[in-house]
Amino acid sequence: MLRTPFCDLLGIQYPIMQAGMGPFGSSAALAAAVSNAGALGSLGGALRTAEDLRGGIRKVQQLTGRPFAVNFTQPWLQGHPESFDIALEMGAPVISLALGDPARLPERAHAAGALFIQQVHTVQQARSAAERGADVIIAQGAEAGGFGGSISTFVLVPQVVDAVTPLPVLAAGGIADGRGVAAAIMLGAQGVNMGTRFLASVEASISESWKQSLVAADSQDAVKVEVWDDIFAKPVNGAFDVVPRALRTPFINQWLTNRAQAGQQAARLQEDIGAGIREGRMEEYVPFTGQSAGLIGSVLPAADIVEELVAVAMASLRRTGELDA
Repeated sequence: MLRTPFCDLLGIQYPIMQAGMGPFGSSAALAAAVSNAGALGSLGGALRTAEDLRGGIRKVQQLTGRPFAVNFTQPWLQGHPESFDIALEMGAPVISLALGDPARLPERAHAAGALFIQQVHTVQQARSAAERGADVIIAQGAEAGGFGGSISTFVLVPQVVDAVTPLPVLAAGGIADGRGVAAAIMLGAQGVNMGTRFLASVEASISESWKQSLVAADSQDAVKVEVWDDIFAKPVNGAFDVVPRALRTPFINQWLTNRAQAGQQAARLQEDIGAGIREGRMEEYVPFTGQSAGLIGSVLPAADIVEELVAVAMASLRRTGELDA
């Protein structure tokens, strides 16, 4: 059986966590489907109104009795601290955080009876999160979609494992099949956190055209969108230095080569992207996607994705046992 101490800590069957992916990627249906399949589903809590967040958590609780996570980003919580309060008040069993220093958030989660998972991009960030009281560390490599750093998964994961042992570490970035899950475990991780593969699921809330773009994409089509920092002011006060990765679009192609002009038109471009998020047209602007898109060949129900991940990971790990020492 594919089981690690991370599973025992969380009360789940398989060491697989679905990434939060914000309101345009995650949904209550996806989080519940992943959790019902024996993994850990996540509801993206950033960019949601208080009413939407309450409704989303309530819907997950109606659809599953198994553990799930509510994911936030540090810059969002700086401006909307009530979101964290709502998740705790509603009894979310796990809180995960990305893109910045958790400060006292692990302490507050523990006081409410919740576990706290922190995503990091460097060894230094991992050590700091461990000192803050995080229960689990996600070491996210640069291959990942959405906002990430510059160190590859294969290099980052074993260093983070060494730095924070005995805390469980999940690997993230570039993992979309069971071979990647097996590789993460061989690197010392106790599981994986996956976003892009679950974007290509029936339950994901992104558009069908975005899903089909994922299936058709090669890894080199998922590029770092450095112009983001010209359009949006860099967060401060503990935020990590990260840049999003997304599938190329005409919008990205236009502004990646005109960064100075993008900065001059930042207000308009912010509104364009914001409208895309609100109207479900994010794929026209910055469709967050990892390099693992090159490994994805179909859109499947989330339960089938979990089942396939587990089967292939177990087969891969068995093969390693057949090698001569």
